[in-house]
Amino acid sequence: MTAGDSEARLTKPLLTRTLGACRDGFWAVGLFSLALNLLMLTLPLYMLQIFDRVLTSHSVETLTVLSIAAGGAILTLAALEAVRGQIMVRISGWLDRQLGGDILGDSVLAGLARGGGASVQGLRDLLTFRSFITGPSVFPFLDAPWTPLFIAVIFLFHPLLGWISIAGAALLFSLALINEMMTRNLLMLSGGASIKSLRMAEAAVRNADAIEAMGMMPNLVRRWRIENAEMLDLQARASGRSGAITAISKFCRLCLQISMLGVGAWLVIQNEMTPGAMIAGSILLGRALAPVEQAIGAWKSAISARAAYQRIKHQLNAMPPATEAMSLPTPSGELTVKDLAFVYPGASEPVLRGINFKLEPGEVLGLIGPTAVGKSTLARLLVGNLTPRAGHVRLDAADVALWDAVDLGRHLGYMPQDIELFAGTVRENIARMGEGDSDQVFAAAKAAGVHDIILRLPKAYETEIGEGGAVLSGGQRQRIALARALYGEPRFMVFDEPNASLDHDGEAALLDAIAARKAEGITMVIIAHRPNILRHVDKLLVLRDGTMQMFGDRDEVMAKLAGPATPGPAVTIEAETSAR
Repeated sequence: MTAGDSEARLTKPLLTRTLGACRDGFWAVGLFSLALNLLMLTLPLYMLQIFDRVLTSHSVETLTVLSIAAGGAILTLAALEAVRGQIMVRISGWLDRQLGGDILGDSVLAGLARGGGASVQGLRDLLTFRSFITGPSVFPFLDAPWTPLFIAVIFLFHPLLGWISIAGAALLFSLALINEMMTRNLLMLSGGASIKSLRMAEAAVRNADAIEAMGMMPNLVRRWRIENAEMLDLQARASGRSGAITAISKFCRLCLQISMLGVGAWLVIQNEMTPGAMIAGSILLGRALAPVEQAIGAWKSAISARAAYQRIKHQLNAMPPATEAMSLPTPSGELTVKDLAFVYPGASEPVLRGINFKLEPGEVLGLIGPTAVGKSTLARLLVGNLTPRAGHVRLDAADVALWDAVDLGRHLGYMPQDIELFAGTVRENIARMGEGDSDQVFAAAKAAGVHDIILRLPKAYETEIGEGGAVLSGGQRQRIALARALYGEPRFMVFDEPNASLDHDGEAALLDAIAARKAEGITMVIIAHRPNILRHVDKLLVLRDGTMQMFGDRDEVMAKLAGPATPGPAVTIEAETSAR
Protein backbone atom coordinates (compact mmCIF):
# COMPACT_ATOMS: atom_id res chain seq x y z
CA MET A 1 0.00 0.00 0.00
CA THR A 2 1.37 3.39 -0.98
CA ALA A 3 1.38 6.45 1.24
CA GLY A 4 -1.41 7.91 -0.90
CA ASP A 5 -3.52 4.76 -0.47
CA SER A 6 -2.95 4.87 3.27
CA GLU A 7 -3.98 8.52 3.42
CA ALA A 8 -7.13 7.82 1.41
CA ARG A 9 -7.96 4.92 3.69
CA LEU A 10 -7.79 7.21 6.69
CA THR A 11 -9.64 10.19 5.22
CA LYS A 12 -12.38 8.74 3.00
CA PRO A 13 -15.62 7.80 4.80
CA LEU A 14 -15.76 4.11 5.64
CA LEU A 15 -18.93 3.45 3.63
CA THR A 16 -17.46 5.18 0.55
CA ARG A 17 -14.29 3.08 0.79
CA THR A 18 -16.23 -0.14 1.28
CA LEU A 19 -18.64 0.39 -1.61
CA GLY A 20 -15.73 1.53 -3.76
CA ALA A 21 -14.03 -1.80 -3.10
CA CYS A 22 -17.19 -3.52 -4.42
CA ARG A 23 -17.06 -1.61 -7.71
CA ASP A 24 -15.76 -4.59 -9.70
CA GLY A 25 -18.48 -6.80 -8.27
CA PHE A 26 -21.20 -4.31 -9.22
CA TRP A 27 -19.77 -4.03 -12.75
CA ALA A 28 -19.89 -7.82 -13.01
CA VAL A 29 -23.53 -7.82 -11.87
CA GLY A 30 -24.33 -5.20 -14.51
CA LEU A 31 -22.67 -7.23 -17.27
CA PHE A 32 -24.47 -10.39 -16.14
CA SER A 33 -27.76 -8.46 -16.18
CA LEU A 34 -27.08 -7.37 -19.77
CA ALA A 35 -26.26 -10.94 -20.80
CA LEU A 36 -29.36 -12.28 -19.04
CA ASN A 37 -31.63 -9.81 -20.77
CA LEU A 38 -30.08 -10.62 -24.14
CA LEU A 39 -30.69 -14.32 -23.48
CA MET A 40 -34.29 -13.46 -22.58
CA LEU A 41 -34.75 -12.90 -26.32
CA THR A 42 -34.40 -16.66 -26.78
CA LEU A 43 -38.08 -17.54 -26.30
CA PRO A 44 -39.62 -14.85 -28.55
CA LEU A 45 -37.04 -15.48 -31.28
CA TYR A 46 -37.63 -19.24 -31.00
CA MET A 47 -41.38 -18.66 -31.35
CA LEU A 48 -40.74 -16.41 -34.32
CA GLN A 49 -38.71 -19.09 -36.09
CA ILE A 50 -41.18 -21.84 -35.24
CA PHE A 51 -44.14 -19.96 -36.70
CA ASP A 52 -42.39 -18.45 -39.71
CA ARG A 53 -39.98 -21.20 -40.72
CA VAL A 54 -40.70 -24.60 -39.19
CA LEU A 55 -44.49 -24.59 -39.59
CA THR A 56 -44.26 -23.37 -43.16
CA SER A 57 -41.36 -25.63 -44.25
CA HIS A 58 -42.28 -28.68 -42.16
CA SER A 59 -38.52 -29.14 -41.59
CA VAL A 60 -37.73 -31.42 -38.64
CA GLU A 61 -34.03 -30.67 -39.00
CA THR A 62 -34.64 -26.93 -38.58
CA LEU A 63 -36.84 -27.60 -35.56
CA THR A 64 -34.14 -29.80 -34.03
CA VAL A 65 -31.36 -27.23 -34.51
CA LEU A 66 -33.54 -24.39 -33.20
CA SER A 67 -34.57 -26.43 -30.15
CA ILE A 68 -30.99 -27.38 -29.30
CA ALA A 69 -29.85 -23.78 -29.67
CA ALA A 70 -32.75 -22.49 -27.54
CA GLY A 71 -32.06 -25.12 -24.90
CA GLY A 72 -28.39 -24.14 -24.74
CA ALA A 73 -29.31 -20.47 -24.46
CA ILE A 74 -31.79 -21.14 -21.64
CA LEU A 75 -29.23 -23.31 -19.83
CA THR A 76 -26.70 -20.47 -20.10
CA LEU A 77 -29.36 -18.03 -18.82
CA ALA A 78 -30.01 -20.20 -15.77
CA ALA A 79 -26.28 -20.48 -15.05
CA LEU A 80 -25.78 -16.72 -15.36
CA GLU A 81 -28.80 -16.12 -13.11
CA ALA A 82 -27.28 -18.37 -10.46
CA VAL A 83 -23.87 -16.72 -10.77
CA ARG A 84 -25.40 -13.23 -10.53
CA GLY A 85 -27.25 -14.25 -7.37
CA GLN A 86 -24.05 -15.67 -5.87
CA ILE A 87 -22.15 -12.47 -6.63
CA MET A 88 -24.81 -10.45 -4.80
CA VAL A 89 -24.67 -12.87 -1.85
CA ARG A 90 -20.88 -12.57 -1.69
CA ILE A 91 -21.02 -8.78 -1.87
CA SER A 92 -23.62 -8.80 0.90
CA GLY A 93 -21.51 -11.01 3.15
CA TRP A 94 -18.40 -8.95 2.46
CA LEU A 95 -20.25 -5.73 3.32
CA ASP A 96 -21.37 -7.26 6.61
CA ARG A 97 -17.84 -8.32 7.49
CA GLN A 98 -16.41 -4.92 6.58
CA LEU A 99 -19.08 -2.72 8.17
CA GLY A 100 -20.68 -4.79 10.95
CA GLY A 101 -17.85 -4.42 13.47
CA ASP A 102 -17.51 -0.68 12.91
CA ILE A 103 -21.27 -0.15 13.18
CA LEU A 104 -21.41 -2.12 16.44
CA GLY A 105 -18.41 -0.27 17.86
CA ASP A 106 -19.86 3.09 16.86
CA SER A 107 -23.21 2.15 18.42
CA VAL A 108 -21.46 1.38 21.71
CA LEU A 109 -19.56 4.69 21.64
CA ALA A 110 -22.74 6.56 20.71
CA GLY A 111 -24.46 5.04 23.74
CA LEU A 112 -21.61 6.30 25.93
CA ALA A 113 -21.78 9.78 24.45
CA ARG A 114 -25.52 9.99 25.07
CA GLY A 115 -25.15 8.75 28.62
CA GLY A 116 -27.08 5.58 27.91
CA GLY A 117 -29.71 4.43 25.44
CA ALA A 118 -27.31 2.40 23.31
CA SER A 119 -29.01 0.82 20.30
CA VAL A 120 -28.05 -1.77 17.71
CA GLN A 121 -30.33 -0.19 15.10
CA GLY A 122 -27.30 0.20 12.85
CA LEU A 123 -26.91 -3.58 12.69
CA ARG A 124 -30.62 -3.95 11.92
CA ASP A 125 -30.22 -1.41 9.12
CA LEU A 126 -27.26 -3.35 7.74
CA LEU A 127 -29.35 -6.54 7.80
CA THR A 128 -32.21 -4.76 5.99
CA PHE A 129 -29.86 -3.45 3.31
CA ARG A 130 -28.14 -6.82 2.91
CA SER A 131 -31.46 -8.68 2.70
CA PHE A 132 -32.61 -6.39 -0.08
CA ILE A 133 -29.53 -6.74 -2.27
CA THR A 134 -29.49 -10.54 -1.87
CA GLY A 135 -33.24 -11.10 -2.21
CA PRO A 136 -35.53 -11.24 -5.24
CA SER A 137 -36.67 -7.62 -4.77
CA VAL A 138 -33.44 -6.18 -6.20
CA PHE A 139 -33.53 -8.01 -9.55
CA PRO A 140 -36.42 -6.03 -11.12
CA PHE A 141 -34.38 -2.87 -10.51
CA LEU A 142 -31.38 -4.49 -12.20
CA ASP A 143 -33.45 -5.63 -15.20
CA ALA A 144 -35.60 -2.50 -15.68
CA PRO A 145 -32.78 -0.44 -17.32
CA TRP A 146 -32.70 -2.95 -20.19
CA THR A 147 -36.34 -2.36 -21.16
CA PRO A 148 -35.26 -0.19 -24.17
CA LEU A 149 -33.43 -3.24 -25.55
CA PHE A 150 -36.69 -5.20 -25.90
CA ILE A 151 -38.54 -2.18 -27.28
CA ALA A 152 -35.84 -1.75 -29.91
CA VAL A 153 -36.34 -5.37 -31.05
CA ILE A 154 -40.12 -4.80 -31.19
CA PHE A 155 -39.48 -1.81 -33.46
CA LEU A 156 -37.72 -4.20 -35.83
CA PHE A 157 -40.95 -6.20 -36.14
CA HIS A 158 -43.06 -3.12 -36.90
CA PRO A 159 -42.84 0.57 -35.90
CA LEU A 160 -46.48 0.67 -34.79
CA LEU A 161 -45.86 -2.10 -32.27
CA GLY A 162 -42.76 -0.24 -31.15
CA TRP A 163 -44.70 2.94 -30.44
CA ILE A 164 -47.32 0.95 -28.50
CA SER A 165 -44.44 -0.50 -26.43
CA ILE A 166 -43.03 2.96 -25.75
CA ALA A 167 -46.46 4.23 -24.68
CA GLY A 168 -46.87 1.24 -22.36
CA ALA A 169 -43.42 1.63 -20.85
CA ALA A 170 -44.00 5.36 -20.29
CA LEU A 171 -47.33 4.60 -18.59
CA LEU A 172 -45.83 2.02 -16.22
CA PHE A 173 -42.82 4.22 -15.42
CA SER A 174 -45.25 7.03 -14.61
CA LEU A 175 -47.14 4.71 -12.27
CA ALA A 176 -43.82 3.80 -10.64
CA LEU A 177 -43.05 7.48 -10.04
CA ILE A 178 -46.55 8.07 -8.67
CA ASN A 179 -46.05 5.10 -6.34
CA GLU A 180 -42.75 6.61 -5.15
CA MET A 181 -44.32 10.01 -4.44
CA MET A 182 -47.39 8.58 -2.71
CA THR A 183 -45.65 6.06 -0.45
CA ARG A 184 -42.14 7.40 0.26
CA ASN A 185 -43.01 9.68 3.19
CA LEU A 186 -45.44 7.18 4.70
CA LEU A 187 -42.86 4.38 4.56
CA MET A 188 -40.14 6.62 6.03
CA LEU A 189 -42.44 7.62 8.92
CA SER A 190 -43.46 3.99 9.35
CA GLY A 191 -39.80 2.96 9.58
CA GLY A 192 -39.12 5.57 12.26
CA ALA A 193 -42.20 4.49 14.23
CA SER A 194 -41.12 0.85 13.95
CA ILE A 195 -37.67 1.68 15.36
CA LYS A 196 -39.23 3.56 18.28
CA SER A 197 -41.63 0.70 18.98
CA LEU A 198 -38.82 -1.88 18.96
CA ARG A 199 -36.69 0.21 21.32
CA MET A 200 -39.59 0.42 23.76
CA ALA A 201 -39.99 -3.37 23.58
CA GLU A 202 -36.25 -3.90 24.14
CA ALA A 203 -36.34 -1.66 27.21
CA ALA A 204 -39.26 -3.64 28.58
CA VAL A 205 -37.46 -6.96 28.10
CA ARG A 206 -34.29 -5.62 29.79
CA ASN A 207 -36.33 -4.61 32.84
CA ALA A 208 -38.48 -7.72 33.07
CA ASP A 209 -37.96 -8.17 36.83
CA ALA A 210 -39.19 -4.73 37.79
CA ILE A 211 -42.08 -4.86 35.33
CA GLU A 212 -43.43 -8.17 36.59
CA ALA A 213 -42.80 -7.48 40.27
CA MET A 214 -44.59 -4.11 40.28
CA GLY A 215 -47.43 -5.00 37.93
CA MET A 216 -46.30 -2.60 35.21
CA MET A 217 -47.03 -4.98 32.33
CA PRO A 218 -50.52 -3.68 31.38
CA ASN A 219 -49.33 -0.06 31.32
CA LEU A 220 -46.23 -0.86 29.26
CA VAL A 221 -48.19 -3.04 26.82
CA ARG A 222 -50.76 -0.25 26.45
CA ARG A 223 -48.03 2.31 25.68
CA TRP A 224 -46.36 -0.09 23.24
CA ARG A 225 -49.65 -0.74 21.47
CA ILE A 226 -50.13 3.01 20.99
CA GLU A 227 -46.70 3.32 19.39
CA ASN A 228 -47.16 0.13 17.37
CA ALA A 229 -50.62 1.21 16.19
CA GLU A 230 -49.10 4.35 14.67
CA MET A 231 -46.59 2.24 12.79
CA LEU A 232 -49.27 -0.18 11.59
CA ASP A 233 -51.50 2.67 10.44
CA LEU A 234 -48.70 4.23 8.40
CA GLN A 235 -47.77 0.86 6.91
CA ALA A 236 -51.40 0.10 6.07
CA ARG A 237 -51.83 3.45 4.31
CA ALA A 238 -48.62 2.98 2.35
CA SER A 239 -49.46 -0.62 1.46
CA GLY A 240 -52.98 0.37 0.42
CA ARG A 241 -51.70 3.01 -1.97
CA SER A 242 -48.96 0.74 -3.32
CA GLY A 243 -51.41 -2.14 -3.74
CA ALA A 244 -53.83 0.03 -5.70
CA ILE A 245 -51.06 1.25 -8.01
CA THR A 246 -49.79 -2.33 -8.44
CA ALA A 247 -53.29 -3.46 -9.46
CA ILE A 248 -53.58 -0.56 -11.93
CA SER A 249 -50.15 -1.37 -13.41
CA LYS A 250 -51.08 -5.01 -13.85
CA PHE A 251 -54.35 -4.02 -15.56
CA CYS A 252 -52.45 -1.65 -17.85
CA ARG A 253 -49.86 -4.25 -18.76
CA LEU A 254 -52.49 -6.86 -19.64
CA CYS A 255 -54.40 -4.29 -21.70
CA LEU A 256 -51.18 -3.43 -23.51
CA GLN A 257 -50.52 -7.08 -24.32
CA ILE A 258 -54.05 -7.45 -25.62
CA SER A 259 -53.55 -4.31 -27.68
CA MET A 260 -50.27 -5.68 -28.96
CA LEU A 261 -51.93 -8.94 -30.03
CA GLY A 262 -54.90 -7.14 -31.55
CA VAL A 263 -52.81 -4.66 -33.51
CA GLY A 264 -50.41 -7.46 -34.46
CA ALA A 265 -53.29 -9.56 -35.80
CA TRP A 266 -54.51 -6.56 -37.80
CA LEU A 267 -51.02 -6.08 -39.23
CA VAL A 268 -50.88 -9.80 -40.14
CA ILE A 269 -54.22 -9.44 -41.92
CA GLN A 270 -52.78 -6.45 -43.77
CA ASN A 271 -49.74 -8.60 -44.69
CA GLU A 272 -47.43 -6.11 -42.94
CA MET A 273 -45.93 -8.71 -40.57
CA THR A 274 -45.89 -12.45 -39.98
CA PRO A 275 -47.85 -14.39 -37.33
CA GLY A 276 -44.55 -15.33 -35.68
CA ALA A 277 -43.60 -11.67 -35.32
CA MET A 278 -47.02 -11.00 -33.76
CA ILE A 279 -46.51 -13.69 -31.08
CA ALA A 280 -42.88 -12.76 -30.50
CA GLY A 281 -43.78 -9.06 -30.14
CA SER A 282 -46.38 -9.84 -27.50
CA ILE A 283 -43.89 -11.95 -25.53
CA LEU A 284 -41.23 -9.23 -25.81
CA LEU A 285 -43.62 -6.57 -24.57
CA GLY A 286 -44.49 -8.65 -21.54
CA ARG A 287 -40.80 -9.21 -20.85
CA ALA A 288 -40.00 -5.53 -21.33
CA LEU A 289 -42.67 -4.31 -18.92
CA ALA A 290 -42.45 -7.09 -16.31
CA PRO A 291 -39.45 -5.61 -14.41
CA VAL A 292 -41.20 -2.25 -14.14
CA GLU A 293 -44.35 -3.86 -12.77
CA GLN A 294 -42.33 -6.03 -10.38
CA ALA A 295 -40.38 -2.98 -9.21
CA ILE A 296 -43.64 -1.28 -8.26
CA GLY A 297 -44.56 -4.32 -6.15
CA ALA A 298 -41.11 -4.36 -4.53
CA TRP A 299 -41.08 -0.60 -3.88
CA LYS A 300 -41.74 -0.99 -0.15
CA SER A 301 -38.62 -3.14 0.24
CA ALA A 302 -36.63 -0.67 -1.86
CA ILE A 303 -37.74 2.29 0.29
CA SER A 304 -36.85 0.41 3.49
CA ALA A 305 -33.44 -0.54 2.08
CA ARG A 306 -32.77 3.02 0.95
CA ALA A 307 -33.74 4.42 4.38
CA ALA A 308 -31.51 1.83 6.06
CA TYR A 309 -28.64 2.76 3.74
CA GLN A 310 -29.06 6.47 4.54
CA ARG A 311 -29.02 5.76 8.29
CA ILE A 312 -25.89 3.60 7.91
CA LYS A 313 -24.26 6.34 5.84
CA HIS A 314 -25.12 9.00 8.41
CA GLN A 315 -23.86 6.86 11.29
CA LEU A 316 -20.58 5.87 9.64
CA ASN A 317 -19.87 9.34 8.25
CA ALA A 318 -20.34 10.77 11.75
CA MET A 319 -17.57 8.51 13.04
CA PRO A 320 -14.24 10.26 13.59
CA PRO A 321 -11.65 9.39 10.92
CA ALA A 322 -9.43 6.44 11.63
CA THR A 323 -6.04 7.23 13.04
CA GLU A 324 -2.93 5.11 13.39
CA ALA A 325 -1.96 5.54 17.03
CA MET A 326 1.42 4.52 18.37
CA SER A 327 1.44 2.47 21.57
CA LEU A 328 2.48 4.50 24.58
CA PRO A 329 4.74 3.20 27.34
CA THR A 330 3.30 1.69 30.50
CA PRO A 331 2.22 4.57 32.76
CA SER A 332 3.45 4.99 36.31
CA GLY A 333 -0.06 6.01 37.42
CA GLU A 334 0.21 9.78 37.84
CA LEU A 335 -3.27 11.24 37.27
CA THR A 336 -3.89 14.93 36.53
CA VAL A 337 -7.38 16.40 36.12
CA LYS A 338 -7.47 20.06 35.11
CA ASP A 339 -10.46 22.37 34.50
CA LEU A 340 -12.62 19.38 33.59
CA ALA A 341 -16.14 20.06 32.31
CA PHE A 342 -18.67 17.82 30.57
CA VAL A 343 -22.20 18.19 29.19
CA TYR A 344 -24.26 15.45 27.56
CA PRO A 345 -25.58 16.12 24.03
CA GLY A 346 -28.92 17.90 24.22
CA ALA A 347 -28.51 18.90 27.87
CA SER A 348 -28.72 22.58 28.81
CA GLU A 349 -26.48 22.40 31.87
CA PRO A 350 -23.08 20.74 32.31
CA VAL A 351 -22.93 17.63 34.46
CA LEU A 352 -19.44 18.53 35.68
CA ARG A 353 -17.47 21.77 35.66
CA GLY A 354 -14.25 23.07 37.13
CA ILE A 355 -12.88 19.73 38.37
CA ASN A 356 -9.20 19.95 39.35
CA PHE A 357 -7.10 17.43 41.28
CA LYS A 358 -3.93 15.39 41.02
CA LEU A 359 -2.94 11.93 42.25
CA GLU A 360 0.60 10.69 42.55
CA PRO A 361 1.40 7.12 41.46
CA GLY A 362 0.00 4.68 44.00
CA GLU A 363 -2.43 7.12 45.66
CA VAL A 364 -6.05 6.10 46.24
CA LEU A 365 -8.88 8.62 45.91
CA GLY A 366 -12.33 8.20 47.42
CA LEU A 367 -15.10 9.95 45.48
CA ILE A 368 -18.32 10.70 47.38
CA GLY A 369 -21.37 12.91 47.02
CA PRO A 370 -25.18 12.90 46.78
CA THR A 371 -27.12 11.24 44.02
CA ALA A 372 -26.90 12.60 40.46
CA VAL A 373 -23.96 14.93 41.02
CA GLY A 374 -21.84 13.38 38.24
CA LYS A 375 -19.74 10.78 40.06
CA SER A 376 -20.28 8.04 37.46
CA THR A 377 -19.79 10.56 34.65
CA LEU A 378 -16.47 11.57 36.21
CA ALA A 379 -15.50 7.88 36.36
CA ARG A 380 -16.20 7.54 32.63
CA LEU A 381 -14.13 10.63 31.91
CA LEU A 382 -11.24 9.27 33.97
CA VAL A 383 -11.09 6.06 31.91
CA GLY A 384 -11.46 7.88 28.58
CA ASN A 385 -14.98 6.69 27.73
CA LEU A 386 -16.20 10.28 27.36
CA THR A 387 -14.56 13.30 25.75
CA PRO A 388 -14.59 16.40 27.98
CA ARG A 389 -16.26 19.59 26.80
CA ALA A 390 -13.35 21.46 28.39
CA GLY A 391 -10.19 20.57 30.30
CA HIS A 392 -8.48 17.20 30.26
CA VAL A 393 -7.65 14.01 32.15
CA ARG A 394 -4.03 12.99 31.81
CA LEU A 395 -2.41 9.73 32.81
CA ASP A 396 1.35 10.29 32.90
CA ALA A 397 0.83 13.46 30.79
CA ALA A 398 -1.10 11.55 28.07
CA ASP A 399 -4.70 12.63 27.47
CA VAL A 400 -6.84 9.54 28.10
CA ALA A 401 -9.56 10.80 25.71
CA LEU A 402 -7.01 10.68 22.87
CA TRP A 403 -5.27 7.48 23.96
CA ASP A 404 -6.13 4.48 21.80
CA ALA A 405 -8.73 2.51 23.76
CA VAL A 406 -7.18 -0.91 23.11
CA ASP A 407 -3.72 0.31 24.11
CA LEU A 408 -5.04 2.15 27.19
CA GLY A 409 -7.11 -0.85 28.22
CA ARG A 410 -3.94 -2.88 28.87
CA HIS A 411 -3.01 -0.44 31.65
CA LEU A 412 -6.47 0.19 33.06
CA GLY A 413 -8.96 -1.64 35.26
CA TYR A 414 -12.56 -0.40 35.39
CA MET A 415 -15.53 -1.68 37.36
CA PRO A 416 -18.64 0.28 36.35
CA GLN A 417 -21.67 0.78 38.53
CA ASP A 418 -23.92 -1.35 36.33
CA ILE A 419 -22.19 -4.70 36.04
CA GLU A 420 -22.64 -6.40 32.69
CA LEU A 421 -21.07 -9.74 31.78
CA PHE A 422 -21.22 -11.31 28.35
CA ALA A 423 -22.36 -14.64 26.96
CA GLY A 424 -19.35 -16.93 27.14
CA THR A 425 -17.30 -18.74 29.75
CA VAL A 426 -16.11 -17.43 33.10
CA ARG A 427 -12.54 -17.54 31.79
CA GLU A 428 -13.41 -15.46 28.74
CA ASN A 429 -15.19 -12.85 30.84
CA ILE A 430 -12.27 -12.48 33.24
CA ALA A 431 -9.87 -12.30 30.26
CA ARG A 432 -11.95 -9.44 28.79
CA MET A 433 -13.47 -11.71 26.12
CA GLY A 434 -10.08 -12.77 24.78
CA GLU A 435 -8.39 -16.14 25.02
CA GLY A 436 -6.40 -14.84 27.96
CA ASP A 437 -3.35 -16.14 29.75
CA SER A 438 -4.38 -18.88 32.20
CA ASP A 439 -1.96 -17.76 34.89
CA GLN A 440 -3.24 -14.17 34.70
CA VAL A 441 -6.86 -15.38 34.78
CA PHE A 442 -6.17 -17.45 37.91
CA ALA A 443 -4.24 -14.58 39.51
CA ALA A 444 -7.10 -12.11 38.87
CA ALA A 445 -9.70 -14.55 40.22
CA LYS A 446 -7.67 -15.22 43.34
CA ALA A 447 -7.10 -11.49 43.88
CA ALA A 448 -10.86 -10.96 43.67
CA GLY A 449 -11.49 -13.84 46.08
CA VAL A 450 -13.63 -15.66 43.55
CA HIS A 451 -11.32 -18.54 42.58
CA ASP A 452 -12.90 -21.08 44.97
CA ILE A 453 -16.40 -20.01 43.93
CA ILE A 454 -15.54 -20.55 40.28
CA LEU A 455 -14.13 -24.02 40.99
CA ARG A 456 -17.52 -25.02 42.44
CA LEU A 457 -19.31 -24.13 39.19
CA PRO A 458 -20.29 -27.07 36.91
CA LYS A 459 -17.30 -26.64 34.56
CA ALA A 460 -15.19 -24.32 36.70
CA TYR A 461 -13.60 -21.64 34.51
CA GLU A 462 -15.15 -23.09 31.34
CA THR A 463 -18.70 -22.71 32.65
CA GLU A 464 -21.00 -20.89 30.23
CA ILE A 465 -22.60 -18.06 32.20
CA GLY A 466 -25.37 -17.23 29.71
CA GLU A 467 -26.52 -13.88 28.39
CA GLY A 468 -25.55 -11.18 30.88
CA GLY A 469 -24.29 -13.79 33.34
CA ALA A 470 -27.81 -15.13 33.85
CA VAL A 471 -26.68 -18.30 35.68
CA LEU A 472 -24.77 -16.28 38.31
CA SER A 473 -26.01 -14.38 41.33
CA GLY A 474 -25.59 -10.62 41.59
CA GLY A 475 -22.70 -11.01 44.01
CA GLN A 476 -20.96 -13.57 41.79
CA ARG A 477 -21.30 -11.30 38.77
CA GLN A 478 -19.80 -8.41 40.72
CA ARG A 479 -16.86 -10.47 41.92
CA ILE A 480 -16.15 -11.79 38.42
CA ALA A 481 -16.34 -8.19 37.18
CA LEU A 482 -13.80 -7.30 39.87
CA ALA A 483 -11.54 -10.09 38.60
CA ARG A 484 -11.95 -8.72 35.08
CA ALA A 485 -10.86 -5.27 36.29
CA LEU A 486 -7.83 -6.82 38.04
CA TYR A 487 -6.84 -8.93 35.01
CA GLY A 488 -3.42 -8.21 33.57
CA GLU A 489 -1.21 -5.56 35.08
CA PRO A 490 -3.31 -2.37 35.29
CA ARG A 491 -1.57 0.74 36.58
CA PHE A 492 -4.73 2.78 37.06
CA MET A 493 -8.06 1.47 38.34
CA VAL A 494 -11.51 3.03 38.75
CA PHE A 495 -14.21 1.38 40.88
CA ASP A 496 -17.77 2.74 40.71
CA GLU A 497 -19.57 1.52 43.86
CA PRO A 498 -17.79 -1.86 43.65
CA ASN A 499 -19.40 -3.35 46.76
CA ALA A 500 -23.04 -2.58 45.95
CA SER A 501 -24.08 -6.25 45.59
CA LEU A 502 -21.44 -7.94 47.73
CA ASP A 503 -22.03 -9.90 50.91
CA HIS A 504 -19.65 -9.78 53.88
CA ASP A 505 -17.17 -12.24 52.35
CA GLY A 506 -17.28 -10.52 48.97
CA GLU A 507 -16.68 -7.12 50.53
CA ALA A 508 -13.78 -8.49 52.54
CA ALA A 509 -12.25 -9.88 49.33
CA LEU A 510 -12.73 -6.50 47.67
CA LEU A 511 -11.01 -4.67 50.52
CA ASP A 512 -8.14 -7.14 50.43
CA ALA A 513 -7.77 -6.64 46.65
CA ILE A 514 -7.73 -2.86 47.05
CA ALA A 515 -5.17 -3.07 49.84
CA ALA A 516 -2.96 -5.37 47.78
CA ARG A 517 -3.10 -3.12 44.74
CA LYS A 518 -2.35 -0.11 46.89
CA ALA A 519 0.71 -1.90 48.23
CA GLU A 520 1.81 -2.52 44.63
CA GLY A 521 1.67 1.23 43.93
CA ILE A 522 -1.38 1.19 41.66
CA THR A 523 -3.34 4.44 41.44
CA MET A 524 -7.05 3.99 42.19
CA VAL A 525 -10.26 6.01 42.26
CA ILE A 526 -13.12 4.52 44.28
CA ILE A 527 -16.68 5.83 44.23
CA ALA A 528 -17.78 4.95 47.75
CA HIS A 529 -21.07 3.29 48.61
CA ARG A 530 -20.29 2.21 52.15
CA PRO A 531 -18.06 4.04 54.65
CA ASN A 532 -15.80 1.11 55.50
CA ILE A 533 -14.25 1.08 52.01
CA LEU A 534 -12.78 4.53 52.71
CA ARG A 535 -10.23 3.11 55.14
CA HIS A 536 -7.89 2.42 52.23
CA VAL A 537 -8.12 5.81 50.50
CA ASP A 538 -5.50 8.53 50.84
CA LYS A 539 -7.62 11.41 49.61
CA LEU A 540 -11.31 12.29 49.43
CA LEU A 541 -13.15 14.33 46.82
CA VAL A 542 -16.69 15.50 47.58
CA LEU A 543 -18.88 16.39 44.60
CA ARG A 544 -22.01 18.53 44.84
CA ASP A 545 -24.01 19.99 41.95
CA GLY A 546 -21.31 18.95 39.49
CA THR A 547 -18.53 20.84 41.22
CA MET A 548 -15.85 20.03 43.78
CA GLN A 549 -17.04 20.89 47.28
CA MET A 550 -13.99 19.49 49.04
CA PHE A 551 -10.74 17.77 48.15
CA GLY A 552 -7.81 16.78 50.32
CA ASP A 553 -6.41 14.18 52.69
CA ARG A 554 -8.99 11.70 53.87
CA ASP A 555 -8.83 12.54 57.57
CA GLU A 556 -9.00 16.29 56.95
CA VAL A 557 -12.04 16.01 54.66
CA MET A 558 -13.79 13.62 57.05
CA ALA A 559 -13.22 16.05 59.91
CA LYS A 560 -14.73 18.89 57.89
CA LEU A 561 -17.71 16.76 56.90
CA ALA A 562 -18.35 15.74 60.49
CA GLY A 563 -17.67 19.17 62.04
CA PRO A 564 -20.24 21.91 62.66
CA ALA A 565 -18.25 24.45 60.66
CA THR A 566 -19.08 22.90 57.30
CA PRO A 567 -20.78 25.56 55.14
CA GLY A 568 -24.19 24.85 53.68
CA PRO A 569 -26.50 22.05 54.78
CA ALA A 570 -25.10 19.68 57.35
CA VAL A 571 -23.57 16.62 55.70
CA THR A 572 -22.47 13.45 57.46
CA ILE A 573 -19.99 11.00 56.05
CA GLU A 574 -22.62 8.24 56.20
CA ALA A 575 -25.03 10.32 54.10
CA GLU A 576 -22.36 11.22 51.60
CA THR A 577 -21.00 7.74 51.12
CA SER A 578 -24.37 6.05 50.99
CA ALA A 579 -25.47 8.29 48.13
CA ARG A 580 -24.86 7.30 44.53
